[in-house]
Amino acid sequence: MKIYTKTGDRGKTSLIGGTRVNKSHVRIEAYGTVDELNSYIGLLRDQAVNTPRKSLLKEIQDRLFTIGALLASDPDKNTQKVPDLLESDVNLLEEEIDQMNEALPPLKSFILPGGHTAVSFGHIARCVCRRAERITIRLSEESEVEEIVIKYLNRLSDYLFTLCRKMHQELEVEELPWKPRI
Repeated sequence: MKIYTKTGDRGKTSLIGGTRVNKSHVRIEAYGTVDELNSYIGLLRDQAVNTPRKSLLKEIQDRLFTIGALLASDPDKNTQKVPDLLESDVNLLEEEIDQMNEALPPLKSFILPGGHTAVSFGHIARCVCRRAERITIRLSEESEVEEIVIKYLNRLSDYLFTLCRKMHQELEVEELPWKPRI
């Protein structure tokens, strides 16, 4: 398989199903942002503090590829089978959030991102996840998007926030509360 096809040289690309759209189309922006998020999850997976979570983070990356395939499909023309996203995928994130929260102190204020490189990577992933969710919602306003995709992205950003707090704890790095100037 050749890496370059030259079919995108004029600013268009094909969706699964064959429809050609501008590379600036909101659908391309949605799955491109999910791809960016997947790269940041890979960066998180590579952090030593996340060694016990490597398989879960890989599972999340697999689900993000599924979401990418769903978003890259033309809902009106695709006849190919694409992977599915299940409610159990959302439940897995919720279970992991609940498990991490059991060992974390109650959150009493907003916290500033940072404190350790691994934590900072996590906050970047969380922000990219929120952006992917916003773009996917915008796409859903003009085209069919499975509700579970938006739900998964929403829960994943919650997972990433909780993971950042857990990494703070495991790395013995103090969380810095935001203290607004009033």
